[in-house]
Parts: sequence; C-alpha cells; structure tokens
Amino acid sequence: MTATALLTLIGLQTLLAISPGPAAVLTIKTAAAEGARAGIFLSLGLAIGVVIWAAAALAGLSLLFEFAPYLQTSLKLLGAGFLIWVGFSLWRGADRPLEDVAAAKRQHPFRLIRLGIWTDLANPKALAYFAAVFTTIMPTEASIGWTLAILAIIFAIEMVWYTLLSLVFSRSGPRRAYIRAKRWLDRLFGALLALLGARIALP
Repeated sequence: MTATALLTLIGLQTLLAISPGPAAVLTIKTAAAEGARAGIFLSLGLAIGVVIWAAAALAGLSLLFEFAPYLQTSLKLLGAGFLIWVGFSLWRGADRPLEDVAAAKRQHPFRLIRLGIWTDLANPKALAYFAAVFTTIMPTEASIGWTLAILAIIFAIEMVWYTLLSLVFSRSGPRRAYIRAKRWLDRLFGALLALLGARIALP
C-alpha cells in the first residue's frame, strides 16, 4: 500500500469521524448527561461498529470487484457523490441548533458499548462510505498485515475522536462554546468533505 493511499484513507476516515452525525450527537448527549466515563464506553462501541463495517467491506466487495471490475468505477463515482452530498447537508444544516441534553440515569457499560455498536451499524453514512469510498482506496493487493493495521488505525481514529468528545462535552463550558460555533464548524466540515468528493470523482 502506498503512502499516498494510506494518508488519503487516514484523512477521509478522520473527516468522516469528526463530521457531525448521529454518533457525535449521541456521544455529546451521553457525556453531558452521564459523564466522561459513560461517553468513553459508548465510544468503544462506536469504534467497534465502524471496524465491523470496514471488515465486512474488505471481506465482500473486494471479491466482487474481481468478477465485475466496472463496479469499482461506479462505486467510486457513487462515493464521490456521497461525500459531496454529506458536505452539502452539513453546510445546509449548519444553522440548526444542537438538541438539548436531557437528564438520564447512568447506564451499564455493556449497554453503552452495545448502543454504540448498533448506532454505527445502523448509520447510513457508515454504510455508504465503506461500500462506496473505502474499498476504492484500499488496494486489492493489500497484505493481511496491512489490512489488520488499517483496521487498527480505523479503530484508533474513531476511539480517540469520540473519547475526546466525551472528555470535552462532559464539561459545561465547552458544550456552550460548541453551540455558539456550530454554524461555522459545520460549514467548514461540509466544505472539506465536498472538496474531497470532487477530487475522488476527477480522473
């Protein structure tokens, strides 16, 4: 696997992780309502869910591409369109206020982990990304070692990001600051994703 492909994968995975979505909102709500510990257990589940998607994509779609190579080009264009659409959606929704966090009872760690896993498994953004973008970046000749390393990198990116969210938004001050800056942050993430999508679509 080339350094360019690896950096592209890390960059896209990081942008997809930090882009606002169901997982981020759930992490913010959990950390604010139940504390950093609960948010970290939820983060573990979210990271596991994303790795499941990545492993499924590597196990199935790469074999499909061998029998129908033209599908890779189609999925590449679909993935580019998906990133542009996500970017546009983030930009369009930048003015929407963050939902208020309601008080909640502390949940068992395993319940939080399970909730995180199912949240990412049910996330259409994760499904579309790993089916249409991730597999086009991964080289078909990647060794087992590289594959395991990439899955570990994906897990680390997801775990670190959502853990940071948990640590930050378990405090009252940073949460209020994010709400004030949400419009500009969402527009920044949206523009970056749309530009990446356009880059993938270009020959």
